Amino acid sequence: MRYLGVDYGTSKIGLALSDEEGTMGFPHAIISNTPRLLDELCVLIAEKNVTAVVIGESRTLAGGDNPIVKDAHALGDKLTERAGIPVFYESEVFTSAEALRPPEKQGKSRAPKQHQSIDDKAAALILTSYLSRTNHESR
Repeated sequence: MRYLGVDYGTSKIGLALSDEEGTMGFPHAIISNTPRLLDELCVLIAEKNVTAVVIGESRTLAGGDNPIVKDAHALGDKLTERAGIPVFYESEVFTSAEALRPPEKQGKSRAPKQHQSIDDKAAALILTSYLSRTNHESR
């Protein structure tokens, strides 16, 4: 079962794909949030045989809605309607900060590269979090 992870943003959308077994998410691409977004996602879903989508649910630290959550849910509703596959939501609190962290290395650490796109990495973290939680719950 292959999943598509989505880190929804007003200008950029981070995408991740799971492995075939649906156990872990991997960064895939960063695309622009344009009027063609739904079409692009439906093409990717068909090409990669995606059977479910996981969208990051953006909330405040207090757990309330922030302005972007409504748009992310609207995208999820349209994807379910158009692609005919289920859409799930997973908290994305701190995923962008986590995606910015440089990988731990032995020996000397290097300074992180200046501002690199992290949306696809954040999407992979969102997707992996969902898969880990649901795979653990089903055992």
